[in-house]
Amino acid sequence: MAAVHSRHGAGADEILCETAGASDWPKFRATLEAHLPPCDALIADHVPLFPGLFVSDMDSTMIGQECIDELADFAGLKPQIAAITERAMQGELDFEAALRKRVGLLAGLDESAIAQCLTARIRAMPGAKTLVATLKAKGCYTVLVTGGFHQFADPVAAELGFERVVGNRLAVQGGKLTGGLVGSIVDSSVKHKVLVEESARLGLGRASGRASLATGDGANDIPLIEASCYGIAYHAKPKARAAAHGWIDRGDLTNVLRLLGIPESEWTVR
Repeated sequence: MAAVHSRHGAGADEILCETAGASDWPKFRATLEAHLPPCDALIADHVPLFPGLFVSDMDSTMIGQECIDELADFAGLKPQIAAITERAMQGELDFEAALRKRVGLLAGLDESAIAQCLTARIRAMPGAKTLVATLKAKGCYTVLVTGGFHQFADPVAAELGFERVVGNRLAVQGGKLTGGLVGSIVDSSVKHKVLVEESARLGLGRASGRASLATGDGANDIPLIEASCYGIAYHAKPKARAAAHGWIDRGDLTNVLRLLGIPESEWTVR
């Protein structure tokens, strides 16, 4: 049995359909998308459980920007770096190699550009604060995991209410970016590892009555999305959307709550 939770009007609808099992799901999903009106949806083989863990990507998911692209604008390099970012998010380039190349182009940029960029350019995605606040109010542990940088992710996490941050760190020396990174790279494998380890620590699963939830938009989010109970692609690249259990193409991040069956009367609105 597959349960399809969709939203295309004022509320969320549930459709129950008989399927032959997981092997039949790609065909089922293709048929579903061909016949449903445009909508945001979540496909599961059960009525969704409330998440005990929420792990999310940051850039173009919890915030509306790609931080490295906006920071590159302060160095007059946004077109060159944004082109690499787009190809990496589409899954056309190796993530680590693309990240190191982009960071290398920022060598010599004044460290003060980070604070300027945060203030002038970085904005929370619509619905992000309400999503995180509502999940936390109901006992969900929240993690922001990003292939971006702690210099951006830490203040974003503080603003949105995330309890843990996992990310890369730009190397700085003498008040300027060196063009390098500090420590190991946070890539798709690290995102997957965070989800798996936190799920085990929290004892999540159907027996516990709590599930894991993940959101992301790019190819490097696919292992995270696939490993979660409910992996939702948010206005995502095609490869990430195809790998997800659900997708939001039309609404904002509060539609994650609607797809999980959480009524607006229970939201913590921020």
